[in-house]
Amino acid sequence: MKKYILLKYFILIFSIAPAQELVQFVNPFIGTTNFGATNPGAIVPQGMVSVVPFNVTGSDKNTYDKDSRWWSTPYSWDNSYFTGYSHVNLSGVGCPELGVILLMPTTGRINANIKEYGSEMSLQNATPGYYSCKLDKYNILTEVSATKRSGINRFTFPKGQSNVLIDLGNGLTNESGAYIQVVGNNEVEGYRLTGSFCYQGNSERPVFFVARFNKPANEFGVWKKMPEMKAEKDWSSTNNKFKYYKKFIQPMAGDSIGAWFSFDTQNDEQIIVQVGISYVSIENARLNLDTEQIAFDFDKVKREAEQSWENTLSKIKVEGGTDNQKTIFYTALYHMNIHPNMINDVNGEYPLMESFGIGKNENRNRYTVFSLWDTYRNFHPFMSLVYPDLQLDMVNSMVDMYKESGWLPKWELNGKETYTMNGDPAFPVITDTYLRGLTDFDINTAYEAMIKSATTPEKENKIRSTNDFYLKNGYVPLTEKYDNSVSVALEYYIADWNLGQLAKALNKNSDYQIFNNQSLNYMKYFDKKEFKMIRPKLSDGTFLSPFNPMQGKNFEPAPGFHEGTAWNYTFCVQHDIPGLIKLMGGKKMFTQTLQKVFTDSLFDMTNEPDMHYPFLFNYVHGEEWRAQKEVNSLMHYYFKNSPGGLPGNDDCGTMSAWIAFSMMGLYPVCPGDMDFAITIPVFDKVTIKLDSKYYPGKTFEIITNKSKKQEKIKEIIVEGKALNSFFISHKQIIRGGKLEIITN
Repeated sequence: MKKYILLKYFILIFSIAPAQELVQFVNPFIGTTNFGATNPGAIVPQGMVSVVPFNVTGSDKNTYDKDSRWWSTPYSWDNSYFTGYSHVNLSGVGCPELGVILLMPTTGRINANIKEYGSEMSLQNATPGYYSCKLDKYNILTEVSATKRSGINRFTFPKGQSNVLIDLGNGLTNESGAYIQVVGNNEVEGYRLTGSFCYQGNSERPVFFVARFNKPANEFGVWKKMPEMKAEKDWSSTNNKFKYYKKFIQPMAGDSIGAWFSFDTQNDEQIIVQVGISYVSIENARLNLDTEQIAFDFDKVKREAEQSWENTLSKIKVEGGTDNQKTIFYTALYHMNIHPNMINDVNGEYPLMESFGIGKNENRNRYTVFSLWDTYRNFHPFMSLVYPDLQLDMVNSMVDMYKESGWLPKWELNGKETYTMNGDPAFPVITDTYLRGLTDFDINTAYEAMIKSATTPEKENKIRSTNDFYLKNGYVPLTEKYDNSVSVALEYYIADWNLGQLAKALNKNSDYQIFNNQSLNYMKYFDKKEFKMIRPKLSDGTFLSPFNPMQGKNFEPAPGFHEGTAWNYTFCVQHDIPGLIKLMGGKKMFTQTLQKVFTDSLFDMTNEPDMHYPFLFNYVHGEEWRAQKEVNSLMHYYFKNSPGGLPGNDDCGTMSAWIAFSMMGLYPVCPGDMDFAITIPVFDKVTIKLDSKYYPGKTFEIITNKSKKQEKIKEIIVEGKALNSFFISHKQIIRGGKLEIITN
C-alpha cells in the first residue's frame, strides 16, 4: 500500500513496504501539528539518534519567520521551509531542547545564513525508520534513516556544484557554543553544547559527532559568523555576515560555526553522509559509527530500521476496526518507543548523572529523557505489561541516577536534572514496576532513595522544595513562593501513597502507616461547605478567598494550580477514590459532579492531571456505562489519523499511552494499584504477547462481542467465568487467557 504526501497541497502520503504487516499502520506525521510536538524523522526504537527535518526557522521569504527558540519541536507540519536535518531530538515535549547537528544539502555558492540557505520542501514521505522530501529550491531529493547511535543521509543532487553544510550554530537548545574540526576531505568531527530545558536546571551537556562522506569533497572549509575571526587565506570576508575559511583544518570554536563540503556532481548523483553521535566523546561517536554502519549502505540501514519497528510493534496484534483505527493505535505504540531512549555508547559508556564523569554498563542499556510527571500515569504501567525488559532497564537507570547524584530523577534529560514540573514522580514508577513482579533491580537502594526524598528538609532537598510545611501540617500553603501549592501537594500525596504501598510489600509496616496516612491529607484541601471541591489553602489554615474554580482554563495562571483549574485537579486523588466519594457526599453526588466535568466541557484532554477522569465512573456500581460513553467520545473526537491527530503534547508517549490503553479497553487509573479499569475496546480482538521471562502466560486476549449499537457493556467474562467487576487485575492478565466483553 502506498500513500504520498504533498505538503504544498496538504495531501498526506506514506509508503510502506508490503512485506511488513504492522509498520504499514504507522503514520509518523500524526501529532506534528496542533501542539502534539512529535516529528516524522527517522529513528529506531529507543534510539539515541533521530534524523529529523528541521523547519521551524524563518526564511527571507517570510514563509515562516518565527524564532525557532519558541518551538519545542524541530518540525511542524504547518511549515514548509526546510533548513536541514538535525540528529539529536526530542519527541512530544513542551519546551525547546536539542535539535542540533544540522546537515543541509544545497547547490551553488556556499551560504551559511540559515534564513537564506533554506528551501521550500515537497513530496514528504515518512515511514518507521525513514523520511524523505524534495528541496524545491535546489531540486535535491533528500532521504534519511538511522541506527541506534548514528544517522545516514542520502542526497540525490543535480549536475553542478553540490554542497553539504554542517551547521553547529542553529537548533532548538537554549545553550550556545560548539567545536568543529575538518579531519580530511571526507570527514569532520566536533561537538555542540545543549541544555537549559524549560529554562531550568543546570543541564548543559555536549553532543559529540563524527560525520563521514562516501566520496572525497572537491572543496571543503569552515565558517564563523562575523565579526569574530580573521585568517590569512579566507575565501570571502563579507558574504551574509559570515566568514569562510577554505580548506581550513585547524580546530575552531564559537557560537555560530560550521563546515561545508562541496562536490562536482553528475545529474542524479548520490552523496551519502553518515553521522555518529555520542554524549561521551568524539572517539566514542566514531566508534558508534564504525560499529553500526560498516559501509555506506543506505538501503540496508533503512531495511533494518523498518524490521526493528516491526518487531517492536508485533508485541500487540489487533483485529477488526478500520485501517484508520489501526493506524492511530500502532502510531501510538511507535511514539511510546521513542523515549526514554538509550544514551550509552556501543562500549557501554554514558555520562554520569549530574556530572561530566563517565559511567559504564556491561549488560544493559542506560536510558535518558524521563518526563516522569507525565509518564508515571500510564506509560510506565504499559511498558511493564508489554515491554518488561525495557521497563526494568529504565528503572535500573533511575536507581543508578540516585547512586550517582544522590537523588532520583524528576525530569531528567541527558544525565542532567531539569527540575521541571511538580511532585516526586519517580515514586509511582518504581513502586508500580516492583508490584507488577518486575523486581530485578536494587530495591533496597530504591527504597532508600524514596525515603530520603520524602523526609529530607527542604533546604537540603533537591526534589521537594516545599517539604517543611508539608511534613508538619500535611499540605502545601498558597504563598507567593508556592503558587502551584495544590498541584504540588496532590503529587506528593500520590507519591507518598506509592511509598506506603512499597513499604507494605517490603514488610516495613511502620513506614506504611506513616506514608499511607500522609497521603490522605488531600482531604485538608477539600471544601465541604461552599464549593465541595479541592480549593487552595493559606498558611493559617483558611481557604483562599475569593476563589474561582474556573480560573486556569487554557493554561492561564491560577492560584494554587499548575496548568489547569480546580476542576482538573479535584479528582486527582487516584489513590483514594472511595475516600473522595465520601467527601463529596456519596456515590450519587460524586457521579453528578464528575459528569458535570464532561457535560460542561471542564475536562482537559490536552494535559495529564485529569487523564484518568473518565475511568472513575467504574468506581460507582451502575454508573460504569458513563466511563464507556466518555472514553469512546474522547477517543473519536480528539484522536485522528492526521497531523493534528493528538490533542496536545504527546509528552514522551503519555498521550499515546492513553489512546493505546483506551483502544484496548483497559486503563491503569492509579499507578501502584494493580487493577485496570475496563471499558469497550475499539477492536474485535486484541492479543498481547506476554514475555515468558517475567510472566507465566503466553498471550492475553481481549475479545469484544459487539452489538450494532455498542452502547454499553452487558457482561464481562474472564476464562469462562463472569467477572463481577469493571476492573481486572494485573495478575489475571499476566496468567494469560481471555477477557471477553459482551455489549448490548
